[in-house]
Amino acid sequence: QVQLMESGGGLVQPGGSLRLSCAASGRVFSINAMRYYWYRQAPGKERELVASITSVGSTNYADSVKGRFTISRDNAKNTLYLQMNSLKPEDTAVYYCNARLYTDMYWGQGTQVTVSS
Repeated sequence: QVQLMESGGGLVQPGGSLRLSCAASGRVFSINAMRYYWYRQAPGKERELVASITSVGSTNYADSVKGRFTISRDNAKNTLYLQMNSLKPEDTAVYYCNARLYTDMYWGQGTQVTVSS
């Protein structure tokens, strides 16, 4: 089993920045081999994929966040990050960390990000 715990959400003004963290615990060998994702879900909308990173650090981003968000991982700390810059009101959502290895998949509980003046 792997447990995921997000942190770092909050209220920020448009144009501001936040860094989300996702701490993984449990089967350490599995944690470092996993592919990680950040999803978000805004009120009344479906959950959408924001960014992903493989075990060797290859990344992908949704078009809506390219150039503004950066996903990264620190395997030594078993932690996933999402650096969010130039935030817009439409980035307001609950952000979820997701981890996958073969048929196993795990979710965190989510952290709220609100972008508002």
